[in-house]
Amino acid sequence: MDKADLDVFETARPSLLGLAYRILGSRADAEDAVQDCFLKWSAADRNTIAKPAAWLSTICTRRCLDVLRGPNRARVDYVGPWLPEPIQMAVAAPDADGDLAASLTTAFLLMLERLTPKERAAYLLHEIFDQPYEEIADALEMTEPACRQLVARAKTHIDQRKVRQVTPAPVQDRLLSAFQSAISSGDASQLSTLLSADIRLTADGGGKVSAAARVLQGHEVMLFLKHAHRWWEGYTWNITHMSGGRGAILSKDGQPMLTLSFDCDETGRIDEIFIMRNPDKLAHLDPVAIH
Repeated sequence: MDKADLDVFETARPSLLGLAYRILGSRADAEDAVQDCFLKWSAADRNTIAKPAAWLSTICTRRCLDVLRGPNRARVDYVGPWLPEPIQMAVAAPDADGDLAASLTTAFLLMLERLTPKERAAYLLHEIFDQPYEEIADALEMTEPACRQLVARAKTHIDQRKVRQVTPAPVQDRLLSAFQSAISSGDASQLSTLLSADIRLTADGGGKVSAAARVLQGHEVMLFLKHAHRWWEGYTWNITHMSGGRGAILSKDGQPMLTLSFDCDETGRIDEIFIMRNPDKLAHLDPVAIH
């Protein structure tokens, strides 16, 4: 492969990685899909490829759909609630505009889980990556009208507020700092002012560490958080860019122990708390990175 062809792929790599991560919800799986694209690009007769970016996107999409259909993606045996793997800014950086950032949040990726694999791919390609239906139809090996129907169905399951609106970073930082202060002090009254009445908490331990075995709601969340200061005592908090927004990595002796991120309602109160405890999904994080 000559340098020009390699440059074409490297230019496309951030977008391919972003697409694969959004479809799969796993950094490792996304990197594998992009590597598979690279191998196919290396072996292809590139002189016959009129639109390299579209060709690479098609290959990446098809690979991701294969992974979703594969037995390794079945979550029937997953212990407790599942959350997408948190990512730091190194992966999210190419997605500078608001819509792309919003589509990296945990809340948005969980909404995508409600869709069929083809609905998920069609929605992302059209609504997030602005690809024309002609290219989407080629990627999904469907007709353009069928792809339009896929996107229309996906939209009925997607909360557009969560796609188009991200709480400003300074507000997220203030909430995270106030939440840290409330947890550290064990002051329930401080927490109650931060949380929506419909608060939900989802913790992913993957069956490898202790975590809430189901999604907690309302007063259950308050009861959980009242004890968190004991469980998280001695942890170092680092507020950082994470999954399209701001989050906290809590570490001990330089090792990430959990991540914490929020989603907010229209009033600015926290209505979703996401806690990642699964060590397999924390291994790649840098707990001392300053962002």
